[in-house]
Amino acid sequence: MKPAAQLAAGAAAVALALAAGYFAGTRNADHPAPATSADATAPAPAENTGGKKILYYRNPMGLPDTSPVPKKDSMGMDYIPVYEGEDAGADDTGTVTVSPSRLQTLGVRTALAELRALDEPVRVVGRVAINERTIVDVAPRFEGWIERLHVNANGDPVRRGQALFSVYSPELMSAGSELQIAERLQRDAAADPAAAESARRLAEATRARVSNWQMKLPEGAKAGTDGPSVTSPGSGRLTFTSPANGIVLEKKAVEGMRFMPGEALYRIADLSSVWVLADVYERDLARVKPGQPATVTLDAFPGRSFPAKVAYLYPTLDAATRTVSIRLELANPEGLLRPGLFAHAEVATGKAAPVLTVPASAMIDSGERQVVLVAQDEGRFLPKAVKVGRRGSDHIEIIEGIAAGDRVVVSANFLIDAESNLRAALATFTAGKDGGAAVPNYSADGTLDAIDTSAGTVSITHGAIPALKWPPMTMDFNLASPDVAKGVAPGTPIRFEFEQRAQGEFTITRIEPAAASGHKGH
Repeated sequence: MKPAAQLAAGAAAVALALAAGYFAGTRNADHPAPATSADATAPAPAENTGGKKILYYRNPMGLPDTSPVPKKDSMGMDYIPVYEGEDAGADDTGTVTVSPSRLQTLGVRTALAELRALDEPVRVVGRVAINERTIVDVAPRFEGWIERLHVNANGDPVRRGQALFSVYSPELMSAGSELQIAERLQRDAAADPAAAESARRLAEATRARVSNWQMKLPEGAKAGTDGPSVTSPGSGRLTFTSPANGIVLEKKAVEGMRFMPGEALYRIADLSSVWVLADVYERDLARVKPGQPATVTLDAFPGRSFPAKVAYLYPTLDAATRTVSIRLELANPEGLLRPGLFAHAEVATGKAAPVLTVPASAMIDSGERQVVLVAQDEGRFLPKAVKVGRRGSDHIEIIEGIAAGDRVVVSANFLIDAESNLRAALATFTAGKDGGAAVPNYSADGTLDAIDTSAGTVSITHGAIPALKWPPMTMDFNLASPDVAKGVAPGTPIRFEFEQRAQGEFTITRIEPAAASGHKGH
């Protein structure tokens, strides 16, 4: 080729490279470049193709674009291959490194993601109530008068079989007399079968009437049901006893008063077991089922908890509060649970099958996505987006994103602001000495082509930057301040330092003439 032609071809190639570098350098990226400090004068790492598999090809300018096959970007730059086992910090995965001294200072702790049964409690509030199944009324089935009270105050404890009150009843006296007459006629009419049969029927009818009154018959007569006992046959006097252990909830009996059949004179309840009636919001209703275990705590007894279980879900919903009442049953052997006490309860609604979980403190929730920090070797941490399932009291179910056995950060991840850009927050985890720069910093040699003071930018032709895998090109950079380029004229060979302050945005923090730098790298 003739020298003139060669010169023209070379000039065209340089012009194309300058134009491509300029437009690529001013292009904003949506994904941050690798967080790795580097020096442009350091030798580029050799392509390790021996036996290593190429995973994919990434955009040379750090844009969130990859390709499974080799390709060029819009400016003609080759996509950079990413090999199997290559450092994650070089392929934009967001891995960050923390020095051992900083790990100790921050107090970073980790825990394993593991399979466990998630408790997933439903928290409810309610009140202690009497177990309605243990309430009994003492109500005579005949008319009479109260002669004496043996238990005469509300709240008194009673035992089964303990005397409550004594009564006199003309009906009882009449029944006793009839029974005695019928039994005597039955004995005297042994020679007359018809008379004996009539006497037997009269005695049986009298016994049936007394049995319907739930009384014990005199000795020698046929036994009826358990209940009050006649003190003197034919006298019409008897003593009523307590049918159960418990306390007197209500006493209407007064000495000398007349009572009518069916009138409840005493109401007794056994408080050895009680209920807690609680309200469940309709959004939690599908998770609550009879038989589930629960734990009850009361303000009256701080620090203590009482085991219970869900016994029943009531069939109606309160339209005003949008809640459904549930009934918890629990034992009360010490008598501490008094009806009317305010109660808190946690119903364990979790499934028995184990699921993959992480501690709740490991989750970084921005509202739009959930992230955990996975601890890797040599103080490296990788943020991974996860799909969250059910939430328990201390653990959260992970549906996808990590695997069992992964170690996640459970403390000191407060350094990551879940409400801001995750990548920017993770820049606080920086390898090297404590107090180092919080953003990736780079340096390179080049030539200052132009300065635009109004826009705060400079155009620089620089050499290859191995840390970013950039080839030699011309591109625009932002200036940290106008003073950075002060005293440096266009066309001057320079050494400059720059950092990535935002996604796809590179800002020069220092410029000095190449002769004054005194070195080509560090």
